Amino acid sequence: MNFNPLNILLQTVLLLLLAPLLSGCIRNWKAKLQNRRGARVWQPYFDLIKFFRKDMVISEHASWIFSFAPYVVFITALVAGLLVPMVTVQAPMSLFGDVLALVGLLALGRFFLALGGLDPGSAFGGMGSSREMTIAAVAEPAMMLAIFTVAITAGSTDISHIVQVAQSPTWKVLNPTHVMAFAALFIVLLAETGRIPVDNPATHLELTMIHEAMLLEYSGRYLALMEWGASIKQLVLMTLLVNIFFPIGMATDTTPAALGIGALVYVGKLILIAAAVVVVETTNAKLRLFRVPDLLGAAFVLGTLALLSTFLFQ
Repeated sequence: MNFNPLNILLQTVLLLLLAPLLSGCIRNWKAKLQNRRGARVWQPYFDLIKFFRKDMVISEHASWIFSFAPYVVFITALVAGLLVPMVTVQAPMSLFGDVLALVGLLALGRFFLALGGLDPGSAFGGMGSSREMTIAAVAEPAMMLAIFTVAITAGSTDISHIVQVAQSPTWKVLNPTHVMAFAALFIVLLAETGRIPVDNPATHLELTMIHEAMLLEYSGRYLALMEWGASIKQLVLMTLLVNIFFPIGMATDTTPAALGIGALVYVGKLILIAAAVVVVETTNAKLRLFRVPDLLGAAFVLGTLALLSTFLFQ
């Protein structure tokens, strides 16, 4: 396992550039299914440029936490992305962390996101932070159970090693255990990215919003970092979902042919999982807040059953 700064640089660029495009595609496809014209797929790039050029309005009640939180949210999402293999089977920073480090980085970003919502003393920010931590209390254990199911089968918590083992001929892609773990992690994906039926990213109605409530006090550069970090987190979770359970086509070496095929297959898998998210958002209504724990509880039960079945049927 070699430490290659060039690989870190290339995957960092891929994360920074691909994440807004993925968000734009999801918004555009969702609008098309709802018979609306919708924004262009590259609209998130224009939004980020606009936010970086805008001046910031900061509450007089905000402390250093309010200014520090956007950088933590952005950096933790970016570093978490470097722990996950994207095009090749080897993650650039797998030497420095495994599944536990990945979950810890995402939890750290969520913690500072909630603090940033609470710090200005806004009623909406406090409401959103409270709801976010309530959802996280169930979503994080479900995510860990789903990932540990695959980790136990592979015999390691290193994500790169899991992907390498998953490419062996003896690996069963449609194993019922992995299907349950995949379903649990997909529900967690909807919750972590603030998607319907858990949250609605396109509304600012105070009775329904969760993630947007924590961002109401942010503007300018800070809002750009928050939005960019959220899109990177979405890309990381989708990459984790498709590459752990369906590692087909990932490059095992750094030859141009292998990297080209790996990139095409990776984009194809992202399109499929993004299309699945769009279909779920379009065909379902947002759940009442008190019904969200029931959905996440189902993910936790699926993750628990998947983990237990690895011991019973191995």
